Amino acid sequence: MAVKWRSNAWLYVLAAPGIIYFLVFHYFPMWGVWIAFQDYSPFLGVFKSEWVGMEHFRNFLTHDDFPLLLKNTLLLSLYHLFFYFPFVLFIAIMLNELRWLIYKRLIQTILYLPHFISWVIIAGMTLVFFGPSGVINHYVGNGESIPFLVSNEWFRSMMVLQHIWKDLGWGTIIFLAAMAGVNPELFEAAKVDGAGRWRRIWHITLPGIRSTIVILLLLRLGHSLESNFMQIFLMSNAMNLEVSDVFDLYVYRVGLLGGDYSFATAAGLFKSIVGLILVLLANKAAKSMGEEGVF
Repeated sequence: MAVKWRSNAWLYVLAAPGIIYFLVFHYFPMWGVWIAFQDYSPFLGVFKSEWVGMEHFRNFLTHDDFPLLLKNTLLLSLYHLFFYFPFVLFIAIMLNELRWLIYKRLIQTILYLPHFISWVIIAGMTLVFFGPSGVINHYVGNGESIPFLVSNEWFRSMMVLQHIWKDLGWGTIIFLAAMAGVNPELFEAAKVDGAGRWRRIWHITLPGIRSTIVILLLLRLGHSLESNFMQIFLMSNAMNLEVSDVFDLYVYRVGLLGGDYSFATAAGLFKSIVGLILVLLANKAAKSMGEEGVF
């Protein structure tokens, strides 16, 4: 056992930062879900605050804002699922088909760079390009300002556009890794049989990464009630609040600004439970169809 530990010592060292991150920011804070069942007071603490059971959950589910929050959150998730996910897969396939290595690396680098730009900067860039006096309005507005940033009609499209630009390259990494694992002999045999590039993609590449696609879709379902808080927070305003008010923004407003920590925790826990149920159901459905699941 000691020999095995020493031989894998560097692997444990490399894994340590990730393990510490999840322990500190994901597992240790779990004890805080207790306050979802309490009338929590910072002055009394967790152990002395009054227990109220499911009261906060009932209040949240029957709140006047709940239907609107649910609708906005689900629609935004569906927009990302139907536009971002297929586009990332398409770009990954196109990158995989590039044979000039230097050009391929250059394109990948250009696509990866926006991932490291903060949402604050991206929000500023969006204002410069899509604001009332921005570049886009200057060329396509025809003398009239298109309300990209304050219109309910444009809000979800702008969110997806930002997300695609920022995380398109980063999202292709897993797909490219999966494609690298497809047996190259299959492509050679297909070439001999006269299969063109599109036929090889359809009959070899896509079936070869099908399990990866299914797993990523399952994981995405687990985040159906979650939104990118920083992005929503920066892009929402009083004019588009009807479509931008999602669960995460509501939890921030009620919990941190309103000081109702128990109610906000109950709302957050509700999102997590629904996400877990969706993953379990989708995982079971995938396995029943012969696909690989998450577990």
